Amino acid sequence: MSVRPRWSALVLGALLGVTGTAHPASAASDRQFTRAALDPSLTAGRGANVAFVEQEAEHARTNGTVIGPDRTAYTLPAEASGRSAVTLDPGEFVEFTLPRAANAITVRYSIPDAPAGGGITAPLAVTTRHVSRTMTLTSQYSWLYNQYQFTDDPQADLLHPDWWITECQCVPAATTPAPVITKPFRPMHFYDEQRLLLGRTHRAGERIRLTARGVPTTIDLLDSELVGAPKVDLAGVNVLLFGADPTGRRDAAPAIEKAIAYAKKTHRRVYLPPGVFQVNRHIVVDDVTIGGAGNWYTIVKGRQVTLDAPAPDGSRHAGVGFYGRSAAEGGSRNVHLSGFAIQGDVRERIDTDQVNGIGGAMSDSTIDGLHIQHTKVGLWFDGPMANVKVTNNIVVDQIADGLNFHTGVTNSLVRNNFVRNTGDDALAMWAEKTTNSANTFDRNTVQTPTLANGIAIYGGNDITVSGNLVADPIREGSALHAGTRFGAEPFTGYLRFTGNTTVRAGTYELNWNIGLGAIWMFALERSIDADVQVTGDHYLDSTYNAIMLVADWPVKDLYSIDGVRFEDLRIDGTGTSVLSARAGGSASFANVDARNVGAAGVNNCGRFGFPASGSEFGLTDLGGNDGGWLGPYVPNVITCNDRPPVTPPPPPSRW
Repeated sequence: MSVRPRWSALVLGALLGVTGTAHPASAASDRQFTRAALDPSLTAGRGANVAFVEQEAEHARTNGTVIGPDRTAYTLPAEASGRSAVTLDPGEFVEFTLPRAANAITVRYSIPDAPAGGGITAPLAVTTRHVSRTMTLTSQYSWLYNQYQFTDDPQADLLHPDWWITECQCVPAATTPAPVITKPFRPMHFYDEQRLLLGRTHRAGERIRLTARGVPTTIDLLDSELVGAPKVDLAGVNVLLFGADPTGRRDAAPAIEKAIAYAKKTHRRVYLPPGVFQVNRHIVVDDVTIGGAGNWYTIVKGRQVTLDAPAPDGSRHAGVGFYGRSAAEGGSRNVHLSGFAIQGDVRERIDTDQVNGIGGAMSDSTIDGLHIQHTKVGLWFDGPMANVKVTNNIVVDQIADGLNFHTGVTNSLVRNNFVRNTGDDALAMWAEKTTNSANTFDRNTVQTPTLANGIAIYGGNDITVSGNLVADPIREGSALHAGTRFGAEPFTGYLRFTGNTTVRAGTYELNWNIGLGAIWMFALERSIDADVQVTGDHYLDSTYNAIMLVADWPVKDLYSIDGVRFEDLRIDGTGTSVLSARAGGSASFANVDARNVGAAGVNNCGRFGFPASGSEFGLTDLGGNDGGWLGPYVPNVITCNDRPPVTPPPPPSRW
């Protein structure tokens, strides 16, 4: 029997099915702003420093219905920030009181799919004392169904009838009679977001009301921001001089390429002024600097184009993107992109398609201040390549990853980026075939990846994950993950997780029928035996375990996780244990403080051999581990509860 968290079960039974509790209009907390749906003091010093402030709809004034909190996958609340939102019937409103002056807003929302899939559009009224505007919302980029790689058809049969299906505990193609699969099967990826410049500055204390029109509309949150004036670069090569259309009606790609060629010849920058520029294919960049007027003002927007025949790289579609040359061609160098938005048109996941916002290989390059939305992956780098810095970007509403350092990326940095609503790992390093080395993910914020992990490291040498804030992974992943998976090279040198905060993390793993940890280490294809240290992390309100160390069952006697050191951690709330060990190996603990632990502090199954000498996973107490969670279980006491019951902890609070 599956074990799921016992938060209120608001199961989405149909495309329009939403249940909850009426929430009367009240101003008691409508000026509250949060980070990852928490009091900002609980996440201080962690995550990206962003220009906007976040306000959760469930704290605002509304005559709609609050849904959640609920962490059950395939439901609207589970994919919402903080696992709660507000659903508005037509005519109902949610009203936010600005905590700071703002002239721009971002609304994260969900509206129903079309009955046959493909999405609909619906108006949302935005009113203030001075402004009355209408946003046209769409569900064309949300609502996926079924099994990986998913489909936008809610009535589709199983994509892989030869795969194990947890719901029926069977392989449907080999089962007689065939199981009845409820359609739509596993709906997910419900939310999208839209930005709006208000045309004037609104002072702190003014109200912004969002009113649903036409269809039920779920509002998750409002981000408000004071956007500065557009940047003007008079010394740059202006793409308008080469015929680029700033209205978005005509293809601007040829003009942009001509401007790039002229800028390289004259050793100048390329300037993308305010406007919408239509680009439906890759702009190949090498030894060039391209800057926009700011990502609220300069938008490079593309249509997805179906190719007559697959491209040599396997792509079946083309779409907007800025790409370095491939590593096989020597890659690109000295590329600097900043200050514009990339808006794609990707509505389904096709892993062979190169329809990413940024791609290729770029050494000695910088990507700064972009806003990337509706591409397959925001930034996918195929090395070998070195010394790329990805900073201060916003990556939202991706079908797959937010960013991936894939194959031989070295000496590179990802810092101060905000990533929300990815369809796979939000930030990943994947050392496939050629190892990654000396890379750092530092002070990024990740929210609501709908599948897989917040930050995932697949092999590599001398890797650092530091100062990040990761909240609300939805299913089959964790906030922080290290795994010997997907053909990755081994972990060598050191791997450091330092000073990160996770919130409401640790999801339900469908295939194993168990809950994961907020940090999850997985020995699948080889042992994890590098110098792995986890120091200074805070794990808040973990759905299941705070820490999980596991080897896959078929290789549990072959591979182990050895010598991991945990030090100076704060664990506030676990649905089950502080540590779940399902592997051979060992770990040590120093100054690991835990409170509000839902089950036994340690769930130590080892390799499931249960020898008389104790578990095959050894624990070392180095002292200072407050909360009484570790003491009874060292060095290797067997305390194996394969699927312990879940006890939701109280909300996190100041330590």
